[in-house]
This record gives sequence, structure tokens and C-alpha cells, in this order.
Amino acid sequence: MAVSTQVRDARQPLLSTGAMENDTTPVKDLPTETLRGVRCIRLSVRTDETTSPERQREADDAAAAALGITFGEGAALREAVDLDVSASLVGPFDRPQLGGWLKRPEDFDALVFWRFDRAIRDMDDMHELAKWARSHRKMIVFAEGIGGGRLVFDFRNPMDPMGQLMMLMLAFAAQVESQSIKERVAGAQAAMRKMPLRWRGGGKPAYGYLPAAMPAEHGGVGWTLVPDPDAVKIIERIIAELMDGRGLHSIARALNADGVLSPSAHWTAYQARTKKRTAVATDQPVKKPAQWRAQTIEKMLTNEALMGWKMHRGKPVRDDAGNPVMATTSPIFSREEFDQVGALLAPKPITEKAPERKDSTALLLRVAHCNGCGERMYLNRSSGTYRCSSYKYGTHCPAPCTVRAPWVDDYVTEQFLKAAGQIQINRVIEIPGYDPQTEIDATAAEFAEHQQDKGRQKSKTAKAEWQRRADALDARLAELESREKREPRREVVPTGRAYADDWHQGDTAARRAMLIAAGARLMIKPGGKGGWRRLDLRRVEFTITGELDPAIAELATVTRDAEAEARNDAPPAPGSAARLAEPGPEHAHAEPATSPVRERPEPEPAPAEPARELVAA
Repeated sequence: MAVSTQVRDARQPLLSTGAMENDTTPVKDLPTETLRGVRCIRLSVRTDETTSPERQREADDAAAAALGITFGEGAALREAVDLDVSASLVGPFDRPQLGGWLKRPEDFDALVFWRFDRAIRDMDDMHELAKWARSHRKMIVFAEGIGGGRLVFDFRNPMDPMGQLMMLMLAFAAQVESQSIKERVAGAQAAMRKMPLRWRGGGKPAYGYLPAAMPAEHGGVGWTLVPDPDAVKIIERIIAELMDGRGLHSIARALNADGVLSPSAHWTAYQARTKKRTAVATDQPVKKPAQWRAQTIEKMLTNEALMGWKMHRGKPVRDDAGNPVMATTSPIFSREEFDQVGALLAPKPITEKAPERKDSTALLLRVAHCNGCGERMYLNRSSGTYRCSSYKYGTHCPAPCTVRAPWVDDYVTEQFLKAAGQIQINRVIEIPGYDPQTEIDATAAEFAEHQQDKGRQKSKTAKAEWQRRADALDARLAELESREKREPRREVVPTGRAYADDWHQGDTAARRAMLIAAGARLMIKPGGKGGWRRLDLRRVEFTITGELDPAIAELATVTRDAEAEARNDAPPAPGSAARLAEPGPEHAHAEPATSPVRERPEPEPAPAEPARELVAA
């Protein structure tokens, strides 16, 4: 086999298309020319340091210099840089930059790769690449081949099939090696999944956790998971907003507006901080970081990994007793807390929801009602009045009315703040307690799926493994069924703010929401003569009939008692007594001293009179 380390003229093809650098048979008297090469760089993981773009460039440049291949400079640089691209999943023709060069074969003469695995990891891909090179008469160079030697496949002679055969043979070896590596990695990960607290290196944990070195008290070998303080703060923020009644879409928009990184972007930023990222000069478009979405939040909060469980393909990893294998000693959620968050995400019952413009400036929308027909009154912006709008719904109002908006706005504001302004705002937390039935159902479904494979095992080992898992799931179900159910409860947490505080700080929409939530209702009657001067209080009736009503009644009682005490006319305290003063000696009608003493019979006791309460002057 004639081999050369020199570059031959395209009119003088090699006698053999495969060449190793260590074969140094001299070739003389052949004209040479400079070939136009494309420097090919690929990384499966952008932060991989062992196969960095700089290392690949150095090897490609050395091979190109030895073979008389140039890559151009500046704007004419011929280079294909594909980062975060897996050779096992993406073939050469589908890669962002290399695929573009392969579509323009007239622009170059040779492709230079660092090693075989930078080009392909599949025989079919190598076959297609070799066919392409042979069809377009191109050279393919691997700077470091088997044993470290350079591999040169020159397909400029289409009649010689040896180069294509050699490439397929090497591709077969590369594919076998890749499959063997996958099997070893999969076996190691399967074994680590069963190890308590052990986290496989290189994996992406659930949002809220970060990898950390295993503590010495737990063996000090490998990695485990610990809570991520930054992510935990975001999770707590999301839960607090859910408890305040905000929807998932609203929460997602607020997170994006505040520049909070989504789970995937957060993990990418963590990798950039903890691993050396190599700057690569490339014109590839920078991917926009993923944004928060309602589905992202729901998926994140319903992931059982938040309880510290190891998960595999969406299911908990279980030990021989059927218990979930823990990945951390400090789970973010307990089972009760996880169920509580799940209750917050549960679909709410659909209630009547009247159409409401978000940009409405009407304070009393859904609060003001016509007394004649009971329908809502709407603000007419042009006239500045609230009007009965029953005609819009095809109903008849026997006494339609109209009232000036500023009058009733001020009236309702005064009445609401007088009745509820000093009441403290409490936040009610619905605590669902603990119901093992949720986990029982999930485990039972897993057990039923496992039962479908019963009898399919042929070997004793497989049958024993199937039975071991069935016994573990059965034991877990028995343990869950023995747990007691705790009923849900409500917990009232004071916020330290009064309704007057939020009223003065809020805008019209916030005040309107406050009135609606409190159950405020204003009934308006038609006006009489002279009603154009001021609001006739006989026309309006303002009531609050929601959960705030008892607190308003209690506050009114306390206020009334305080005013009575200030007037000094408060009723006597319970248990107090009073009696009439006896007349003095000057008013007594005593008998004369000279009067004989006469014995009189004891008078019969008079019937008891009801006690009288005396009000002190």
C-alpha cells in the first residue's frame, strides 16, 4: 500500500485511499498543491474539559500542517463548530455547522477531525459520510487515529473502495465500543440508584437540589444531594403566591418579569459557575434561556423528588421493603407538605364569573346593584354615572335608576373603612392533613403494572428478581394502609396589616377586589326630587355579608362599648350589686318613749320581688 505524508495533486490520486502516518514510504516527483480544509470540532457537553475545542483545534492544525491543508483566516475561515451536539443522536449531515459545509462540497477539499468519535459513533452515519466523500472526491483526516497515529482517507480516486471499507471497519469498532460504554454506565447507574443517599455524578437533579460531596458520616464516597438555597427561596415564593390565590400563569409571568431563572436555565448557570467553560468563537446562535411557564411550575411542584426520593423514569426507586430510596438527608418537603402543595394545585370548583374588564375604572363593578331588578349597574364613562343595564340582558326593570359615580364611590369608601378599616387582615392556610390514600393509589398502580409481567420470566434469576420487587411493593402497601389519616384543618395567620392599610395603598382594581372578597353589596333606588344636589342616603343600602361580617359585628360591639364607657354610662359589671339608702333618724317616725310597748305579731314575709338594676347617676 503506497502511503504518503505529502499532499498530492488532485490529478494524481493515491494508490490506496487509507494511509497511516507511520508508513513513511517516500513518494517523489509528484506535484503538490494546498488543499482547502474544514476544521471540524464537536462537543457533546459544552463544559467538557477533556475534549475542549482548543485541544481539538491544536490537533487539527498539526495534522493539516503536515498534510498541506489550510483552513483560511478571518472571514474566510473554514471551521465547523457544533457544541452540545451528541454524535450518537445527531448524524454529520444534521449538525448545525458541519451539515452546512457538507451541503457546499465545492467550497473545500478535505474534512479534518480530531478523532473518530468527534465525527461519528454509528456505522450507518460513517457509511453515509464515506459515500458522500467518495461521490464528491474529498479527503477525510483524523488527527489522532488508532494507536495515536494519523488516519488519512483520500476518496479522490472513486475507483478505489479500500478507504470506504477501512472506514466502515473502524466505525464498527467505534460503535461496539460505544455500546459497551453505554452498558457499563447503565449498570453502574442502576447499582447506584439502590444506594441510599448516593447520587450519580453528572446527572441533573430535580429543581431545588444540588450535588455535593458525600459527608464522612455516610461513607464519604461519591455524591449526594443537598437543598439549593436559591432555588428553595423561589419555591417558597411560588407557594406563598399560590396560597394568596394567584394562578400559575400569573406566577410564571411575574417570575419571568423579575428575571428569575427557570429550572433548566438555573442548572445551566450552576454548571457555568462550577465548571470551566471554554469560550468558543462561533457564529452559532445563542439559545434563549427557557422561560417559566405554568406547566413548568406544576411539573416542578408535583415531582416526588422534592421529598428527597430517588426517581427513575417518573417512578420512585424502592428498596427491598418497598420504601422510597432517599437521595438526601435534608428533603425540601415532608409527605404532609407535599400533599398540601398538591391541594393548592388541585382544580378549583367552577363558580359564577361575571365578565369584567381588567382596565375598568369602576370601583363598584359587581358591587353596585339596581334595587328595581337586582341586576348589576355599570359605569358609563361619558356621563360618569352608574346605570341599570338590565336592558342589555333582555330583562325588564320596573324601576331603573342612575346615580353619579363619585357620590356612591365616596359613600362606599367611607362606609367600608368605617366598618372594616381597623380589622386586621388574616391569611387562611388550608392544611389538608395527611391521607395515605394518595400514595396507596400510586403504589397500587405501580404494583398492577408490575403484575402484568408475571410469568414472562424464563430464568430462575429473573423470576426471583420479579418476585422480590412484587414482595417489596406489597410490603409498602401494607405499611401505608396501617397509617392513620389526619383530617384537614384551617390555620389563620395574621399579616400585621389592616384593611385600611391595603385600601390606601391599592389602586382601583385592588380596592374593588377587596370589596368583592368581603361580600360588599350596594343596592341603589331611584332618586327623588332634588336628587341632583347630593346623594340622598335613603336611596342606598350598603351591606357586607361575607366572612368579614362577624369581625365587623365584633368590632362594632367593641366600639360601642368604648363610646359608652367614655360617656360614663356603661352598665354595671357582672356580679355587682346596689341597694337603696335607708332613711335617716330625722325622717323616722319613732313612737314616743312613753308609749307602752306592744307586742305585735311577726308580719308574713312578702313575696320576693325581682332584682332591679340601678344605673349609677
